Amino acid sequence: MTLLIGIPACNRDINGHPQHATPARYGAALIGAADAFPVLIPPEGKAAIAILDRLDGLLLSGSPSNVDPSHYGADDETPDLHDTARDGTTLPLIREALRRGMPLLAICRGIQELNVALGGSLHQRVHFVPGRLDHRGGPGPKSQTYAPKHDVALSGELARLLGHDRIRVNSVHGQAIDRLADGLVVEAVAPDGTIEAVRVPGAAFALAVQWHPEWDYASDPNSVRLFRAFGDACRAYAGGIRRAA
Repeated sequence: MTLLIGIPACNRDINGHPQHATPARYGAALIGAADAFPVLIPPEGKAAIAILDRLDGLLLSGSPSNVDPSHYGADDETPDLHDTARDGTTLPLIREALRRGMPLLAICRGIQELNVALGGSLHQRVHFVPGRLDHRGGPGPKSQTYAPKHDVALSGELARLLGHDRIRVNSVHGQAIDRLADGLVVEAVAPDGTIEAVRVPGAAFALAVQWHPEWDYASDPNSVRLFRAFGDACRAYAGGIRRAA
């Protein structure tokens, strides 16, 4: 039986035509490391919740867009970088997936969405926060933008899963967690104190990372371990649902 993992899509305008899209590398990592097949979820708001009945897991991808700060009661510092259609889809999907006990893996924008969905807030431009690094990828070819940039200190379940207390990761983000949501625990921190991974305690599998493990995943054993563990959790969830039925 093939696992089906939902990936909420971004809303894009291409030559005046609305498009629903997400980078193909997320699906490639699911296929190659999690032994699962990606299903793109259109950003159609709460109506998308119904698709969870057909899925075995949920993956929240990165995106150039930012979560609208109206969701956490802040003034808007990046008004040209929002995707309200995605917000209106992912935030309710996150809450419902967690309620069901569905495995969830969140990446980059995804960790920010998870934090906001559960009541936390974000630094909208973390590179302007005193004492913080510039976590953006910078100019140049993609191989340079997504190259490893800094270490993160791991703790908790993520450290156990990867078998390390420190790994080197890429860094391609302008926003980051500010106030941690109740119900989340920190699993990784950058040298400047920026939260790099969180977990929902008590969930079978609900992990979020600020870096991009899907990028060139096959060459990085830690990325393979992460996606493989996600796939294993989705298989266990699918088996439980089908036995209950």
